[in-house]
Amino acid sequence: MIELSVSKLNKRFGGNHVLKDVSFQINGAEMIGLIGPNGAGKTTLTNVLDGAIKPNNGTVYLNGKRIDQLSPFEVAKSGLGRTFQVTRSFMRMTVLENMFVPALALGKIPKMDAVRQQALEVLEFLTIEHLRNEYARALSGGQQKLLELGRLLMLDPDIIILDEPFAGVHPKLMEVIYQYIHRVNKRGKAIIIISHQMDSIFALCKRLLVLNYGDLIADDTPEAVKNDPVVIEAYLGNTEDRSGTGQKIKHYQENE
Repeated sequence: MIELSVSKLNKRFGGNHVLKDVSFQINGAEMIGLIGPNGAGKTTLTNVLDGAIKPNNGTVYLNGKRIDQLSPFEVAKSGLGRTFQVTRSFMRMTVLENMFVPALALGKIPKMDAVRQQALEVLEFLTIEHLRNEYARALSGGQQKLLELGRLLMLDPDIIILDEPFAGVHPKLMEVIYQYIHRVNKRGKAIIIISHQMDSIFALCKRLLVLNYGDLIADDTPEAVKNDPVVIEAYLGNTEDRSGTGQKIKHYQENE
């Protein structure tokens, strides 16, 4: 079973304490939303989890292996991968060629026939196999998101972090993205979704982690979180950065 253990993570940038004793566990194929006002520490936490930055204190264990001191490449090989808010496809390569990149990074060049078959199966799973010979630059925003998810699935990670997977996606494609996230989750993958779109988070996730200025202020069900006075205060406080998503929290409160 998938096990991620995050214990007392701290990260400072100069005098700015960005993560403060953040601890949580993931057990099995959970679907978790990571939310918080702007500047809450979500990006920093994600960067620590995927190895992009190292914590000042604390540990991260994945399936019994410590990963907080590993490089992003080593973390990915260990079973944790992520997408990015701004997709990072190779625009001058075809969709299929993009799918080969993770395999090449893992040194699977002698097994390219098997890699090609795996890539085609993943593209078929995401229903974009018909686009395999299209250049990545020709894809829509939603198709770019699916391609990035497909490349990540080529690594067969246990835990997938999706950073703003709905940003730049046409509203008509939102439901399509929902469906594929559910399908990946049902394959036994744990998924952490970072998004400012509260409707999407509440629709998809059964558990929410809420960060505020580096503190993990809530770890509970969406129902409990949206009625938590501490969370409401974090979103509806006086700082200008909190106004956008705070409206969503307020909306849920008023319509209960």
